[in-house]
Order: sequence, then C-alpha cells, then structure tokens
Amino acid sequence: MSVLDSLLAFWSQTGIVNFTWQQAVMILVGILLIYLAIKRGFEPLLLLPIGFGAILANIPVAYIAGPDGFLGIISSFGIANGLFPLLIFMGVGAMTDFGPLIANPKTALLGAAAQFGIFTTLLGALALTRYASAWGFDFNLSDAAAIGIIGGADGPTAIFVARKLAPDLLGAIAVAAYSYMALVPIIQPPLMRLFTTEHERKIKMEQLRHVTKAEKIIFPLAVLGICIILLPEATPLIGALMFGNLAKESAVVDRLSNTMQNALMNIVTILLGLGVGSKLEAAKFLKIDTIGILLLGLVAFSIGTISGILIAKLMNVFSKKPINPLIGAAGVSAVPMAARVANKVGQEANKHNYLLMHAMGPNVSGVIGSAVAAGVLMAVVPLFG
Repeated sequence: MSVLDSLLAFWSQTGIVNFTWQQAVMILVGILLIYLAIKRGFEPLLLLPIGFGAILANIPVAYIAGPDGFLGIISSFGIANGLFPLLIFMGVGAMTDFGPLIANPKTALLGAAAQFGIFTTLLGALALTRYASAWGFDFNLSDAAAIGIIGGADGPTAIFVARKLAPDLLGAIAVAAYSYMALVPIIQPPLMRLFTTEHERKIKMEQLRHVTKAEKIIFPLAVLGICIILLPEATPLIGALMFGNLAKESAVVDRLSNTMQNALMNIVTILLGLGVGSKLEAAKFLKIDTIGILLLGLVAFSIGTISGILIAKLMNVFSKKPINPLIGAAGVSAVPMAARVANKVGQEANKHNYLLMHAMGPNVSGVIGSAVAAGVLMAVVPLFG
C-alpha cells in the first residue's frame, strides 16, 4: 500500500469524514446538559455524566455506545437489567428520614395525589397516537405507561419501568425525567402561585411531633409488608428503598448505611449517568417520538404538581389544623428539591414560614407513591399487551 493509500485510509476513519449532522446535534445537546449542570447548578450529579455520556455516544466510528463499547458495557451491566435504579433507591432510603411522614401520616395523601399526573399522561400518550399519528407519533400502551412515569419526577423509577415496558424509549424517558427533576425550581413556583392565594401561601403549620426510634424502625418493615401483600411487582423498588432506610434507622450497621449514602451512591450515580447518556445516540434519540415524550413529560410533571396542591386545598376544607397547599407540590418525588422549593415559595409570602419539614412528608411519600405506581403499571400493562 502506498503512502497516499495509507493517508486516504486514515482520512476515511477520522471524525471529520464520518460526522453526521444528527451526531453534531446530539453532541450540542450533551454540551447543553453540561452547561445546565455547571453554570445553572441543575442536578449536576446527574446532568454532567449524562451530558458527557451523550457526547461520547455520538462520536463517529468509535462505537462507544455499542455492545462492546465502554458505555454499552455500563448500560448492559446496570441499566438493561434494572440494577442501577435499585441501588440508587437503596442509597435514597439510607439518606431519607421518614419522620415527617410518620408524624403527619395524612400528608401521604399528597404524595399519592401527585401521582395523578402519571395516569393522566398515560391517557395523553395514547390520545396523541390516535389523533396525531399522521405526524409520526406511535405509542402503544407499554410506551404510554413508561412515559407517564415521568410525572413522578423520579429518574430511577422511570428507568426501571422503561427498561421493562419501553426499552427503545429509555433514553428519551430518562433524559425527560432527570431534566424535569433538575428544573423543579423553575417549573413549580409559577404553578404554585397560580393555584394558591397569597393567604394560603402564608399559612403556618404546627410543629411536628417527635417520632420515636421504634416507629422509624417499624415503618420500613410495615411498608414492605403491605407492599408484599398488595403489590409484589413493586417490591424490588420498595424493598431497596426500605432496606436502605432500615440500615440507617437501626443504627447498628452504620458502616453499611454510610457506604450506601456515600461511596455506593456516588459510584452508581456516575455509572447511571454515563449509561443513560449512552442511550442518546442520534439514531435512537432524534425522532418525532422524542418531542412527544418531552412534551408529555412536562404535562405529567405539571399535573402531578397541581394535583398535590389541589388535594391539599381540599384537605383544608375538612381538616381542623390548616395545611399550607404549597406542601402538596412536594408530592412529586424529586427529593429534597421539591420540598425546598415549597419552603422557599412559602417564605416569600411569609418570611417566618418554615415549611421544609412539613413538605418532606409528601416528598418522601411521593417516592413511595411513584414506586407503587410503577408496580401497578408493570403488573397491569402486560396483561393487555
């Protein structure tokens, strides 16, 4: 082979020759996610590795996201089989204090109400397919169920459901779920102000009662027991969450609890982010369906937020002790950001209003609620498939 032939062969393998405009677009998307993580501080622990993974997945010729590629191996190891979401839930459980929920159990209704967006969006996805199929939208029942989970604002749950019901849509669903989790401080406040009055936002709530150690130990076991009896399909997520929490509250395995909260959580977050990024290959992501998923995800998240607020207002009609409707918005399971946003909006109306611990009740309830909703969908949807 001549020197010229060697140079031509080398040239044919360069990125310049093999780049497509679709790959360039997705690399720009990856850069945008990194920008949001670094400059705006939106869920940096996830958006930064997802964004970087998106860039790697769209490098031509390298096939990094392929079955034998770096990202492909990560994805098959922990996303395709649902391992990473379960480990994330274990870490979340170890970092979560269910005390506010135990102290005020009725706030569980707000976490349940926020899941209304999931089932509304499921119907919306099917309606979009029926009435806008000419534009290229084509979602079956399994796809619609996986898209609806975005309304729970719980990335690991969205991934866990999508990998089973709609693996081809996993990338778009995961990005939508984590993006809306990151955008909680932007999306929720306008909805909170729109659906509450200034008087309602000023409502001060009574201090929560003290929760005993025994109650905190019994709670994860009781929740798991109820889940086993009523909805076994949800036990992987609920079981991981409650195991992590029991390890924390028992105070006899601090090494395990600390590992779940720190080392394990950090490692899995890195791998999960890169694995999700591997799903953002141009050929799989740049489709009309992706636009539909992003729009439906926004609708789902908004409906979940509004539903929690409206149920809190309804509860005030029957409750002797006033409930600030803002804590209903924390029913989406973006922990603890949604609770912090509720507290911030409350303090804007009344600087002496401290809603954080009250909002944590529906917030952690939302985590359980989204896992239960996922179990319902995974149990029911295949029956109609």
